Amino acid sequence: MNINVNRKDGRASLTLKGRFDFTCHRGFKQAYEEAFSGNEVTEVVVDLREVDYLDSSALGMLLLLRDKGKSMGKQVSLANCAGTVRDVLRVANFDKLFTLH
Repeated sequence: MNINVNRKDGRASLTLKGRFDFTCHRGFKQAYEEAFSGNEVTEVVVDLREVDYLDSSALGMLLLLRDKGKSMGKQVSLANCAGTVRDVLRVANFDKLFTLH
């Protein structure tokens, strides 16, 4: 999976592409730690537009990101959730835990 981090105007975007599974754990953690670095970031948005698969470990990683954001007083949301990815997130009740754009 490829992960790009962009920061602008207090918002950090993590754009993911490909399969989001346990093999991405280290890269995802590095990406969100980079996104949280600096005091200017108040929100992190995970863009799932180009994710074609996610499993339970990906859901766990998103929960870890949410907990990290909450402990730092920063918002975390998920964007561009569509198709199977959106279905998995809804079945797991992530629409109650995250703001989905």
